[in-house]
Amino acid sequence: MAKGHRSQIKRERNQQKDTRPSAKLSYARVSVQKACFVLDAIRGKDVATALAILAYNPRYASEVIEKLLKSAVANAENNVGLKAENLYVAECYANKGPTMKRIRPRAQGRAYRIEKKMSHITIVLDEK
Repeated sequence: MAKGHRSQIKRERNQQKDTRPSAKLSYARVSVQKACFVLDAIRGKDVATALAILAYNPRYASEVIEKLLKSAVANAENNVGLKAENLYVAECYANKGPTMKRIRPRAQGRAYRIEKKMSHITIVLDEK
């Protein structure tokens, strides 16, 4: 029940790919909720404003996202040939990653579980 040759299917799939410059960080040691607080602040802003917001944001996630945004800008300049002044944050989102489960000993022989959450953060840029 295939709808064409394998090479034709691959060609069609590659034509539908998003060509906007982006950067993705997998397994970031920050929870999705905490990362989204920072991502909401920079969504839709131009790159210079977004970097300024991230530089003065006290949250830990802002350091991680600042590095990722600089990587996305470098991808845009080197791979696509766009100017950094013309870019803005088109999309940015955090998806849930795996959770590390740890045990914390408590009183009277009990054990409490500690969940160390991870996230996959993606930033997509676009030209104005």
